[in-house]
Amino acid sequence: MRALLQRVTEASVTVAGEVIGRTGPGLLILVCAMPGDDEAVADKLAAKIAKLRIFADEAGKMNLSLKDAGGGALVVSQFTLAADTSRGTRPGFSYAAKPDDARRLYEHFAGSLAGLGIPVETGEFGADMAVALVNDGPVTIWMDSDG
Repeated sequence: MRALLQRVTEASVTVAGEVIGRTGPGLLILVCAMPGDDEAVADKLAAKIAKLRIFADEAGKMNLSLKDAGGGALVVSQFTLAADTSRGTRPGFSYAAKPDDARRLYEHFAGSLAGLGIPVETGEFGADMAVALVNDGPVTIWMDSDG
């Protein structure tokens, strides 16, 4: 799996003019399942993200995890994280998991993160979504499940 984390003061996702998910201080997590991923991969990535120390402590150092900081997560599926731009000028998306697998793993990832005590809201898989955020820092981190 691949994830793009953005530390935010707030984020929301809107579908058809209606806000369907939001978070206050915490993370906006854009996530993409890749071929060969399974639930164990989703669980491992969720655990790593929950423990990642990218929130400021009392001294202003990035020493706190999402859970330590009391933050929430807005998890949004984004297959375009699997873009292959190695040839031509039109990205290919063959590195993204098939839609049924991607939906299952996206939902499992969000559930796994929630199971770790993180308040989680989500976007709508496959929908045309408008994502709004205020990036805090800015802090933006790219993660692959194998890294």
